[in-house]
Amino acid sequence: MGYDAMTVDTNQTTGTAPRRALPPLMSLTDAAAERLQQLYTTGQQGRLLRIAVSTKGCSGKSYDMSWVEEKGEGDEVVIDKGVTVLIDRKATLFLIGTVMDYQVKQLEAGFTFINPNEKGRCGCGESFHV
Repeated sequence: MGYDAMTVDTNQTTGTAPRRALPPLMSLTDAAAERLQQLYTTGQQGRLLRIAVSTKGCSGKSYDMSWVEEKGEGDEVVIDKGVTVLIDRKATLFLIGTVMDYQVKQLEAGFTFINPNEKGRCGCGESFHV
């Protein structure tokens, strides 16, 4: 089951206040969705990208991306712009509201993360802390 934004209506009988909608677990920019779609139909056909957060680097946390054959028991499914990405359930609290992008620069290209939960990054940009 995928991670969807949801709201709860005010319960008039108990007087509880409505909950605000949860932000999406992760969303993709057009560039990230296009690149993933290319990868899914070529070299990584039949596989899915799985994103986790591991403990490493100067600042303590690092994004960990791997290709898997199928959804694992502890994976959340995110579908955005018609593209499916798996998220390790242990990483969800670190990734809520994150936008995944794909950037092409003069000498490098790759996926980047715009994460509102980050409080800082190490000098080389490879790790972050929350």
